[in-house]
Amino acid sequence: MADWKDRVVGERMRVDDEFGEQIEASSFSRQQWGLIMTAVEFRIENPGDPENARLTVDTGKLPQVMSEIDNVEKQMASMGAGGGGSTSSGEGFLGGVKRALGFGGGEDERYEEAEALVREYAELLQERLEENGRWSEACRVAADE
Repeated sequence: MADWKDRVVGERMRVDDEFGEQIEASSFSRQQWGLIMTAVEFRIENPGDPENARLTVDTGKLPQVMSEIDNVEKQMASMGAGGGGSTSSGEGFLGGVKRALGFGGGEDERYEEAEALVREYAELLQERLEENGRWSEACRVAADE
């Protein structure tokens, strides 16, 4: 039997498209965002009460992918694929050099930014599910799991 996440794939794809602007404005590239999303798990808290239920995000595995996120950035920089959102400091090549030398753009800041983006994504997804009349169904299925 499909779980609630399988039933909202279409909405997730639309939210992914909408959320592109936030990713572009962040210090993460699209590839890095993809890694971030593989490290998080969405859950519905209190699914038995759709009015008060909330979509939450478990980011417990996020620290494990943060080093890989940095590797993606280094690979992109070595290929000359800089561009918007591909550096962790938002300062291009110079920002990367500063970070490599230990001047700002620390891992804690990147982790906090990733967590904040994931939470914003979850809020947008829940909002879209509610607008499209899919939230109650998702809650019902989650409650039965």
